[in-house]
Amino acid sequence: MKVLVGLSGGVDSAIAAYLLQQEGYEVSGGFMRNWDALANNDFLGNPTVGDSQCPQEKDYDDATLVAKKLGIPLLRADFVKEYWDNVFSFFLSEYEKGRTPNPDVFCNKYIKFDSFYEFAKSQGFEKIAMGHYAKLGKDPWGAPRLFKALDKNKDQTYFLCQISAEQVASCLFPLGDIEKPEVRRLAHELGLSSVMDKKDSTGVCFIGERHFKEFLQNYMPAKPGKVVLLPQGKEIGTHSGVYFYTIGQHRGLGIGGIKGESEGGYFVVRKDVRNNILYVCQLKDRILLSSTSCKLSHLNLQGKNEGNDIEVGVKFRYRQPDQPCILHIEDNGEATLHYEFHPVEAVTPGQIAAIYQGDMLLGGGIIEETYRDGVRVDQ
Repeated sequence: MKVLVGLSGGVDSAIAAYLLQQEGYEVSGGFMRNWDALANNDFLGNPTVGDSQCPQEKDYDDATLVAKKLGIPLLRADFVKEYWDNVFSFFLSEYEKGRTPNPDVFCNKYIKFDSFYEFAKSQGFEKIAMGHYAKLGKDPWGAPRLFKALDKNKDQTYFLCQISAEQVASCLFPLGDIEKPEVRRLAHELGLSSVMDKKDSTGVCFIGERHFKEFLQNYMPAKPGKVVLLPQGKEIGTHSGVYFYTIGQHRGLGIGGIKGESEGGYFVVRKDVRNNILYVCQLKDRILLSSTSCKLSHLNLQGKNEGNDIEVGVKFRYRQPDQPCILHIEDNGEATLHYEFHPVEAVTPGQIAAIYQGDMLLGGGIIEETYRDGVRVDQ
């Protein structure tokens, strides 16, 4: 079987390609270029502006060395327009609404498992493969499903919760049963010098590390406004731009005008974009951050499920322990998560809820509204 591996210039995708070779697949590498800093006005907050070589080209050089070492062809594809249209434009529109999106999730949905897969098919490949830490298995009805990886510290199924059942079936996940230290060890053993000790990529998917407030100012101007303390309703300072804060944020608030911070500091509770007001609370009032249920949009279930009320575990943030919930699906397709046993803090509109049964990924949705005991709390 001919397989095109998304070869990113990192160690994980390199070892994914090697493991597929060992299993007898006919492997080629595919490098994706999805971001153009110059064309996309990416200057403010970009620590690589003055570099002699842009990070994407350095990654391409590293991927080229890996492909040469493994003895596989390397193809290159450009999805800069698709990334802007399907991922980054949505990312900006969500921030403009005062929400906190996760571009990595939609990069997977629209680029890695859509544009890249279509490119692979056009080149005669039967499957694609990725260096994600996720395990491919089958559900009780025999359909392909994703499961949490053996390496729970690196598991990336959270970021795959919006891909479809068809996309799951199109891809191989060679790193499902391997831990990261073993990946590094194999890279050293194979002499993959360009990637074996390379730092894992961080920051926005395919864009990289940015000074985030400055980066966003490339696309939306900073507008200082009031900071209001809840539940007192008292104005206590000024913020640098309401877009730049996240519900639950505690550190790096940069709030001006506050005389003598309270014990424990402040937590962001709510953002009023229309009136440009940032609401915060003190440590003793953290109950204001909690909710007991939330509504979801863009609900994506990757296979067959029984009933409209399903006991599930939910990650509202990457690396968060699964929170026990009941997923209630209305006949019209609307979905609500009711948290069992205890309220959950900082469930944030715009972010992703990844839904599991045990280690099996059911899918996920976008958090739209949050409620505490039936009363909406995110506005």
